[in-house]
Amino acid sequence: MDREVEYEPVSVKVILAEMKDTAELLIDLSYSSVLLESSAIAEEVLALEQRMDVLRLKARMSLLMAARSPEDAKALAPVLGVVDAAEKISEAAGDIAKTVVEEIVLPDAIRSALPEALESIVRAELAADSALAGQTLGERHLETETGVRVIAIRRQGEWLLNPDQETTLRAEDVLLLRGPEEGIAVVYSEATGEEYQTSEPTKPAIEDVGRAVDSIILMKNMSELAVDLAYGAVLFNNEEVAREVFELEVEVDALQSRFEAWTLRAASRVDDPVSLRGLVHIAQSTEVISDAALEISEGVLHGLGAHSVVAAAVEESDEIIIRLEIEAKSTLDGATLGTEMVSTKTGMRVIAVRRGSRDDDDGDDDDDGWVISPGPDTELRAGDIILAKGTRSGAERLAELTEAS
Repeated sequence: MDREVEYEPVSVKVILAEMKDTAELLIDLSYSSVLLESSAIAEEVLALEQRMDVLRLKARMSLLMAARSPEDAKALAPVLGVVDAAEKISEAAGDIAKTVVEEIVLPDAIRSALPEALESIVRAELAADSALAGQTLGERHLETETGVRVIAIRRQGEWLLNPDQETTLRAEDVLLLRGPEEGIAVVYSEATGEEYQTSEPTKPAIEDVGRAVDSIILMKNMSELAVDLAYGAVLFNNEEVAREVFELEVEVDALQSRFEAWTLRAASRVDDPVSLRGLVHIAQSTEVISDAALEISEGVLHGLGAHSVVAAAVEESDEIIIRLEIEAKSTLDGATLGTEMVSTKTGMRVIAVRRGSRDDDDGDDDDDGWVISPGPDTELRAGDIILAKGTRSGAERLAELTEAS
């Protein structure tokens, strides 16, 4: 029987920050459980989902106590939307993990497609003779040297979420590593003493199944991007970014329709149509995440603004979102994200670029607007605004690259 949750005075800002971090970690863990076929990780997702239920109740009670007038209710309505949206993300993540717990069959094609979509999330058990044992994450400089971040540690049956630079690694710790494939290979070998093995992509026997899987992967990428941008819209009270969240949600809905069409076509060609149930389960949950992202940014989108408590919570969360302007003659002025290895050097992920005014060959100003989900070939120039997500130490390193030398 669940323990009764009683009201206690608590900072809404602290709760919102924890809900944000937990929801984002749940997304990573849920897809990782599918990729690794790990019931242990899936069970942890479900346990964290229950923790999120408690946080939601505490947040709602605090918000109800704070609303003493119609003006208060109007101001706090978007905050309540953020609370409910984080809860929906956790529920969706729980549903994805249940495909592992309930041993729902999934095509091999989705497990071969997920590593690329996940930016490689790998489970590694720290060997007793590993050089990492006894070191703090800060001493090893994993993010700076490899671009790999330890997103969670399982130690003696308990999860340590969002470990920081002061966290000491111990023998037999189970690490969840996230980062580029080449960096993962280095850290995995150092942690376990074993060579990192990559699996060859499995080509689906039926083309329509492959198309359905491709649709899910696109839905996942867009949904996660929408969540990042939604928190960015709230943090910077930016209606343009909120509109991008809306457009992404519309695109995810369209992708789900395409997914359903490919799945129905595939069902008539596979020996056991029930084997496609897991795909449907994951697609539905992924679409819920994009809906939740839209709810986070709705207050900004509809002109209600962003309550200061939400912006403060985003600022204080473990994975922060920052806004930086590229200065003239800085390292990034005229460079691409790939040539400067921004992700590897800083551990930060640039999620959007707002183009500054530029002169075309004809001398006219050219404002290209937002570049969403920029890639290695995206070139930056003085005046561009970037939104990036990552750790505080990574934010400091990225800021140095944007400052005039």
